[in-house]
Amino acid sequence: MSTLQTVTLRRTRSQVMARARDVVQVCKLRIGVTIAFTALAGASVTPGAEASGPALALLVLSVLLASAAAGGFNQYMEADLDRRMARTRTRPFASGRLARHRGWLAGFALAAGAAVGLAAWATNAVAATFVLLGALFYGLVYTVWLKRRTWLNIVIGGLAGSFAVLAGAAAVDPGPHPVPLLFALVLFLWTPSHFWSLAIALQREYAKAGVPMLPVLTGNRTAARIVLANTVLLVTASVLPVFFGLGGLYLAGALAGGGWLLYRHLRMARDPCPRRAMAGFHASLVQLTLLLVAAIIDVSV
Repeated sequence: MSTLQTVTLRRTRSQVMARARDVVQVCKLRIGVTIAFTALAGASVTPGAEASGPALALLVLSVLLASAAAGGFNQYMEADLDRRMARTRTRPFASGRLARHRGWLAGFALAAGAAVGLAAWATNAVAATFVLLGALFYGLVYTVWLKRRTWLNIVIGGLAGSFAVLAGAAAVDPGPHPVPLLFALVLFLWTPSHFWSLAIALQREYAKAGVPMLPVLTGNRTAARIVLANTVLLVTASVLPVFFGLGGLYLAGALAGGGWLLYRHLRMARDPCPRRAMAGFHASLVQLTLLLVAAIIDVSV
């Protein structure tokens, strides 16, 4: 192979890798993995006949695929907003590394449809419906309808995470059960505490972009107090599954993660500066991870 061919091959590989990274970033796969993990937790805490390993794996994959489709649609629709914020202006659509054309919309729709079909085939229609609702709430309700109109955007849009929990639960038993319903409530309450902390840290950027996030409308101090009150509700809700069958391991995880999150949000309420807000944002990730891992381990031992 000549030197020119070697250089050309390396350049082609570099371009392919760069494009792959852009697609991963567009689809928000890190968020998707978290949402898929909540579906696994929902299945784990649901009593009844266990879903087969392959069926559950396909359900989790369908949730990940639906989340990726909704995340990609979100970045496609919000490219103009992303260009106005330092945190997001380098995203592929916002920066122009990926051209915005209708082919992307067709691809996202096909991916979402495939995810719903896969969930229906692997598990049942109820689980597939929850997968569909999760994608619709993030892609359409949050992104198209609410994001630019109201501070309730992240509150209502947060149902996307709740639907993932319910999809996992329905894969085991389509009937309602108290523990997965409580976990859905936990995810619903977790989302505002998580994203409003980030919004406090980036309040000026959201204001500049014209996005009516809570801190933009109320100021950081009031928003931080609202976050703290919401986190109290969140931690309280996270303990309730103990009264419906979960045990000591789960309780330890719920108290450890919840205590850490309350501490961080209490400090943020006293001093709502960007540094404390980002600490609260990261603490919410720790809290959710501890909660879900503790739940899965608790029901497995």
